[in-house]
Amino acid sequence: MTRKLFEYGGWIAGAVLIVFGAIAITMGVNGRNEVRSSLAAQQITSGDDAAEITNGKLQNGALINTGAKAREFAKVMEFHTLEATEGKRYAEMGRFLTPTGADTSDEALAAKTPDGRPVENGLRNMWVTETALATALNMSFMAEQLSLFGIVTGIALLLTGIGFLVLSFGGALRKQDAITRQVAPQKAAVAIS
Repeated sequence: MTRKLFEYGGWIAGAVLIVFGAIAITMGVNGRNEVRSSLAAQQITSGDDAAEITNGKLQNGALINTGAKAREFAKVMEFHTLEATEGKRYAEMGRFLTPTGADTSDEALAAKTPDGRPVENGLRNMWVTETALATALNMSFMAEQLSLFGIVTGIALLLTGIGFLVLSFGGALRKQDAITRQVAPQKAAVAIS
């Protein structure tokens, strides 16, 4: 009875793992395709200096349609933003501009608009935009990597399920072989008498 329970358990476990593996592979492939089609729909292309900035990982004028290209394009955006802000990052810049064009976080020192409001530092605001876009691009890379992980996990589940079925089938064959060996001597004894 215990042997039969393990045999049925092996068949069921094998079938369940194969189904889960197929589902994981399907979800992984669909996720990867979704990332790539969403990126391609944005029609983002790299600039003329992309190859130089990314050490050849992203070609000039390339369509950004994969997670890896999206990650490299985020690096290009960061490079250009650092270039525009003279190497300063968001937290290193003042919120406002003074009448001389210097940045400051002191509202009293800030230049004023005609309606009396302090003049915002547009380059600091550029960092907000760059960070939002770079985060979205990096999320595309992460999503593509997670979909790849799902595909690999699905393959592992599929192979494990097949392994369980093979072991269960082998157990059933050994059981049948043992029964055949027991019956054969009895038939031979009956035939001799």
